[in-house]
Amino acid sequence: MTSRYRAPESVNSPSPRRRTVVKAAAATAVLAGPLIAALPAGAATETPSFLHGVASGDPLPDGVLLWTRVTPTAEAVPGSGLGPDTEVSWTVATDKAFTNVVSRGSLTATAASDHTVKADIRGLAPATDYWFRFSAGGTDSPAARTRTAPAADATVSGLRFGVVTCANWEAGYFSSYRHLAARNDLDAWLHLGDYIYEYKSGEYAARGTVVRPHAPLNEIITLADYRTRHGKYKTDPDLQALHTKAPVIAIWDDHEFADNAWSGGAVNHTEGAEGTWTARQAAAKQAYFEWMPVRPAIAGTTYRRLRFGKLADLSLLDLRSFRSQQASSGSGSVDDPDRTITGRAQLDWLKAGLKASDTKWRLVGNSVMIAPFVIGSLTADLLKPLAKLLDLPEDGIGVNTDQWDGYTDDRRELLAHLRSNAIGNTVFLTGDIHMSWANDVPVDAGTYPLSPSAATEFVITSVTSDNLDDIVKVPEGTVSALAAPVIQLANRHVHWVDTDRHGYGVLDITADRAQMDYYVLSDRTSATATSSWERSYRTRSGTQKVERTYDPV
Repeated sequence: MTSRYRAPESVNSPSPRRRTVVKAAAATAVLAGPLIAALPAGAATETPSFLHGVASGDPLPDGVLLWTRVTPTAEAVPGSGLGPDTEVSWTVATDKAFTNVVSRGSLTATAASDHTVKADIRGLAPATDYWFRFSAGGTDSPAARTRTAPAADATVSGLRFGVVTCANWEAGYFSSYRHLAARNDLDAWLHLGDYIYEYKSGEYAARGTVVRPHAPLNEIITLADYRTRHGKYKTDPDLQALHTKAPVIAIWDDHEFADNAWSGGAVNHTEGAEGTWTARQAAAKQAYFEWMPVRPAIAGTTYRRLRFGKLADLSLLDLRSFRSQQASSGSGSVDDPDRTITGRAQLDWLKAGLKASDTKWRLVGNSVMIAPFVIGSLTADLLKPLAKLLDLPEDGIGVNTDQWDGYTDDRRELLAHLRSNAIGNTVFLTGDIHMSWANDVPVDAGTYPLSPSAATEFVITSVTSDNLDDIVKVPEGTVSALAAPVIQLANRHVHWVDTDRHGYGVLDITADRAQMDYYVLSDRTSATATSSWERSYRTRSGTQKVERTYDPV
């Protein structure tokens, strides 16, 4: 890689259960106490400060998106709408000491954007480490590392991504982020959704116990609420540490809005008492794009595509903005061709991108599980007629209709597209379900393994959010020992499932294989939790199947 860099001067403009009704006063009040709680202890200051860290995201071959939030005065806390316009400058260099500056510029942080800023830097060299920082009023932010993507036509020997999902503040500490930050070998890290949670304090904690209270304490509904909650998350030291080590590539799932969100509402939204869904969704999206280093490819969504040389491209999905309302469990409407999880435009975009791809691997950032998950042991020749008779899903008795299981027509269309166009090496990277899975994705689950596998899927467990052993409040590993054999017996495309542990993944890609290493935490409720390797699975090029491997990368 060349060691010569241009040093442009530029100024960038910021890119742009329920069941109890929350009282209207709690839903709309903006009080000083909850807002101040979104800042670290002792953070009040009359000089500009960078209390929420810095971050980068969406790497391109020639650029990257830089983010920070400045606190210009003590009262200008997240969600307050207070504080003066403040000039924030940014500097990018090839070294941590900033002796070789390659780009710099300035932006204005205003209360209208909650004093967040984004700089979409271009003119950088591909596949290169850079350092960046922000400055305001004589104060410098922490310095952070980022990395550009390889050139589109580059031959790339390998890529390595951290993979995380489902980080509930009240359920524990974000040690997964700390352990990923300590690796120093990541090209980027993927967040597959539920970066924040919307619940009121105590509603969804660690086995019912609040490990650390979030802010605001009420369920977040208004723009000020969502900004305050994002601000609280960004004070976490482990999250800040990971954001300083590598760029993030993020998509949203439901809890960035409300539990089981769909295009017209959510399970965790009471129309009227909590305002309109349209207003709440707009507030959640505005706060997300203010607080996250995400570059929206289409206004108001997170679906977009990134490329990493000739080795891989990554299609990122938005499975909340366009989906139909979830079907009731056991309803035959899951097979209704008029119901969708992607929306027509996004599904066509995904199919076209997968077909046109000329990379070795096609990765899909997917917030909910695409592999079928059924309960029952009937043979396929009995299950399908019974499903039709009882108005049940033809792919089997779906357990979770919030997943692709609830939208089987979209799934059948996508998998048929992969098969009919001989599109191989498609790997879905998935979150949401708070368990670890390694799956083949069969065209017809009922006849698998006679039916071909169209793709593979690696599902990552939660950073902190409750999983099965937490829900029934038994020692870790108890439920998995009982449930995993039953799940695998009824779902022969599932090579492995762990229902009980918390942690993260490391995805390593070469021309020959894509491998996911699964890591687990010793105790999510401990700020000093240790991490250990649990298992590894890979899919070898051309196979469309998962196999176990016995060494992490």
